[in-house]
Amino acid sequence: MDGGAHEATVPIALYGMVLLCAGATFTILQRALIREEGSHSRLAAAVGVNMKGLASIALYAIAVASAFYRPAISDALYIVVALRWLVPDPRIEKTLRAN
Repeated sequence: MDGGAHEATVPIALYGMVLLCAGATFTILQRALIREEGSHSRLAAAVGVNMKGLASIALYAIAVASAFYRPAISDALYIVVALRWLVPDPRIEKTLRAN
């Protein structure tokens, strides 16, 4: 095995931890805002369950763990999550236009 590939596991895992923490923080912030506005607010209606955010957190956790076995899988998962977020989520805009 190439020495460079082994040395890359720690930075790849740390990068994933940063992404995981950012995703978790965003989810916590979102839930706090919904709690402040109320469960029947327009924000709560627009966000719903937020499966996209929860899936991102799960994929980041898998990517961090896989960095120590197959760093290329981690890289691919980071790219998949980023590409998923490039597609706009129309729920908030749709809900705001309806009201």
